[in-house]
Amino acid sequence: QNRSQAALLKRGASILASWLAMAMPCWSGCFDWVVRRSGHDGAAAPGFHSAAAQEAFLKKLSKSFRVAPGRDPCVPHAKLGVVRLDYNYPHQPGDVDNAESFEYPVVYRAVPGLTFEMCQRGVMTPEVEQEFIKAIEDLDKQGVSVITGDCGFMLWFQNLAGQFTDLPVSMSSLCVLPAITASVWNHGKIAIFTANKESLEPMHDLIKSICGVETHEDKYVLVGCEDVPGFDPIFVGEELNLPLAEKGIVAKAMQVIREHPIRGFLFECTQLPPFSDAVRAATHKPVWDAITAADFFLHAFVDNPRFGLNDWHASWDGERDKYVLGDCLTPASKKRLVTIKRGHTVEASAAGAAADETPKIC
Repeated sequence: QNRSQAALLKRGASILASWLAMAMPCWSGCFDWVVRRSGHDGAAAPGFHSAAAQEAFLKKLSKSFRVAPGRDPCVPHAKLGVVRLDYNYPHQPGDVDNAESFEYPVVYRAVPGLTFEMCQRGVMTPEVEQEFIKAIEDLDKQGVSVITGDCGFMLWFQNLAGQFTDLPVSMSSLCVLPAITASVWNHGKIAIFTANKESLEPMHDLIKSICGVETHEDKYVLVGCEDVPGFDPIFVGEELNLPLAEKGIVAKAMQVIREHPIRGFLFECTQLPPFSDAVRAATHKPVWDAITAADFFLHAFVDNPRFGLNDWHASWDGERDKYVLGDCLTPASKKRLVTIKRGHTVEASAAGAAADETPKIC
């Protein structure tokens, strides 16, 4: 009987050894994965020479075992890519060109030669068109999730941008007009606020083609802000008088709802969002603008913490990179900027005159 028990024990030990031999690589791989997930990149975690460091590391590992399946902190937080005009002006919070306007990271890329006047006309020279294409491709390479523009007139280049990226492209807040129209189709009108009503009119056919919306229908009321005191500096690249302009914008909003059954506002100009809250408060009606349009597209890439799988991408630390017009351009491209004469640009261009065409990654 003793011999029989010994044989069974021996056989069991042999089976266990074989099983362990097969399982150990899997365990090792799992342990390596947990170590990597906990922020360490080696088989032995750094700092194990102290008991305190080891205890902290083990606590971190224990947390790693409790994360939801699919979480991968190596997946970066979604970023907004903004194509900028070759237009140097003081931007304020609420403006698309001010990163403080967004609750997520933003990457800016200027297009040398694409002035406001050229954008307004909707026709680029061949050289500027190539710069525009490079801007779209650069933003794509930098890992942005959505691409937009810093001027509503960039709708002229919506189709061109879409040819060089598979990302969602919304070059103007007008891109959300079809959804807004559907939401209030049977009950009221939509007021479209623009910097200059006459300048928006040439885009009629383009808006109809891209957005499927006929702005000449009675459904829409076009409102120009060219005569609003304090807003007029926009036309000469100077700083807006926000308190003064706010009064004028709100007055226009109140006037238009007295004259029409307005159900909501769409601010087409990218420098109008600083006044959105004031109009919402005064009219108790929804205001869509360039910021809410960007939010609409960007939030489709971000974890919803209230339900479903959580923590599947890295969180944003809230830090915003300081951007100066011309950053992310090569020295050669910086030389082609036409509306900036800052020393930063001049010095960088002179120092890098012989540099290659590899753009700075921001």
